[in-house]
Amino acid sequence: MAVLRIGTRGSLLAKTQSRAVATALMAANTGLTTELVSITTTGDRTPDGSLQNAGGKGLFVKELQQALREKAIDIAVHSAKDLPTGQVDALIVAATPTRADPHDVWIAHGGLKIADLPPQSVVGTTSLRRQALLLSRRPDLRVVPLRGNIDTRLEKVRRGVVAGTFLAKAGLDRTGLMPHEAITLPLDEFIPAAGQGTLALECRESDAASIAIARTIHDPVTASALAFERRVVEALAGSCLAPIGVMARPRWLDHPGTPGWIVRAFVALPDASQTARAALINEISACDADIFNLLISTLNNRGAREIMAKLSLQ
Repeated sequence: MAVLRIGTRGSLLAKTQSRAVATALMAANTGLTTELVSITTTGDRTPDGSLQNAGGKGLFVKELQQALREKAIDIAVHSAKDLPTGQVDALIVAATPTRADPHDVWIAHGGLKIADLPPQSVVGTTSLRRQALLLSRRPDLRVVPLRGNIDTRLEKVRRGVVAGTFLAKAGLDRTGLMPHEAITLPLDEFIPAAGQGTLALECRESDAASIAIARTIHDPVTASALAFERRVVEALAGSCLAPIGVMARPRWLDHPGTPGWIVRAFVALPDASQTARAALINEISACDADIFNLLISTLNNRGAREIMAKLSLQ
């Protein structure tokens, strides 16, 4: 292979992530040369309004996947949280590099904490998950759509267009745009989106050479967490836009030497009028079927099935 063509969205974050992937791949594969190919997605062409109205599932990945099928690129770099659940014909997620920090970050005008916002303050986010988590704590607040790149959203907070917003810590860390007043939110309260902080390297299923190259930076622990989280979303019949949070985290990351995993999940109506939460711990080295089944049954016992039924009617 003369040059490995890596497909990326054109945003600062996407290009930063893809450059990091290219650097890691070249370090792991002697003599490899890479080329970044910028591709504009539907989500990039519709920067205003809600994601649901703009097209919903796959908004930031469809054009990258089409470029793969047409052999215009060899690998597509996705933010895993943007990938709809389910297998895509002729394509495969070949690798998941080590996960970055999965936390959500709160940034507010004047550096205010969520609890200190004045009543009826306007918060900007297009994430139904973040909206529901926010309103479950502060039902008096108002939520409006806030899209655009990281700089755009941060500038709207600085100017007071909105009182505050949420961003993924991984993206702020990768781009070096973390504001000094940012507050990292605890995982047990603000459960991330499935795959948050994880990159997914997608290839053509028939392209053995590109798959082999991608696998050189694959992290099995990250892959296990991502597979578990996506399976939970799929079991709840949600999409990447539904108000669902799920996090599978090895316990040894926070407590070295401690075996097992802690899994958390959250599902809600967008206005947080009905919510279901669960958190479970196992002491084995894998996110197995037992903890998955127990998590789903616990959520359903706490109202998840009813919530998803109502969501399907909206």
